[in-house]
This record gives sequence, structure tokens and C-alpha cells, in this order.
Amino acid sequence: MIIAVDFDGTIVTHEYPKIGKEIPFAIQTLKMLANEGHQLILWSVREGKLLDDAINWCRERGLEFYAANKDFPEENPNKNQHFSRKLKADLWIDDRNVGGLPDWGTIYRIINEKKTYEQIISDDFTTNSPKVTTKRKWWQL
Repeated sequence: MIIAVDFDGTIVTHEYPKIGKEIPFAIQTLKMLANEGHQLILWSVREGKLLDDAINWCRERGLEFYAANKDFPEENPNKNQHFSRKLKADLWIDDRNVGGLPDWGTIYRIINEKKTYEQIISDDFTTNSPKVTTKRKWWQL
């Protein structure tokens, strides 16, 4: 899969233009996804030096992106008359989702198990909910 990943608020806490603190398990999860063959694209409002800082911050932690703010590393909008900023991604991970950002363990399960967020929550609720037993009445003996 091609997965577009936001930076501020998704990989790190919102402290733009500074780089915030790592959100627990973000880098670890993204590295696992990359090792499983997914192409990760950093998709951020950051540009220029701020984008380079984010890329280097991830690189220092062992996370390499296939591309940043473009579909492929060689893409050059100056040479393409039909350039579109919209990425061609299969999945987007962004804290600005409707409903917010699930924890990174849930994100990994959604991708790995090929389930929707609703299915994951439903499975967890069904698995973890206590069984309700009713007391038998004296005539049901």
C-alpha cells in the first residue's frame, strides 16, 4: 500500500513550527509498516527547511520515507505542466481525520488486519465485554 502520513499532530505533538514530542509508538509502527513493504510518503504542510527538519528528525530515528509531499522522489512540479498536489495514496494517516487519530496500535491493526476502524472497535468490544448471565428461576431447574 501507499500510505500518506502527516507529521505535526500525527508523528509528533503539535508545536509547529518547532518539532514536538514523539507520539508514543508512531516511529516504531511506521518502521514496521515500511519493513512490511508499504511505501510511506510524508505528507505535511511543512516546506523547505521545516520539511527538511522533519525528514531528518525521522531519519535520526531510523524512519525513511519513500517521498515527501509528492508521489515519488523524482517528481518535479516545475517540469510537469499537469502537476497536482493531491497524492495518489491508498491510505492517509492524519490527526485531522473525522473522529481524530486512533492510537498507533489500532492504526497498525487496521492496516495489518485489513479492517475498518469500526470493525476493530466492534471486535474489541465483543471480545472484552463481560458475559451477562442471568440467574435461573426456581421453576427452570
